[in-house]
Amino acid sequence: MTTNPNVPGQDRDHRELRLVVLLLAMGMGLLATGAAVYLSLVHPSMAGPLGVGAAVLGALAGAGGAIARAIRHCR
Repeated sequence: MTTNPNVPGQDRDHRELRLVVLLLAMGMGLLATGAAVYLSLVHPSMAGPLGVGAAVLGALAGAGGAIARAIRHCR
């Protein structure tokens, strides 16, 4: 059975779902960033711990991305 590339399949649905998840993740990231900036402006003593937390989260995100790329590359 041959497939017709002109007929939209499930890939379109998955692409839309990925886009929605990406937009939600970006929105949550912007909300968290805004909250951290506001908190550091209102309570300057919290700026140090917030910076450490942001660095740790950035490192975890980078490590997760590298692991995901390695897993995809091995497939």
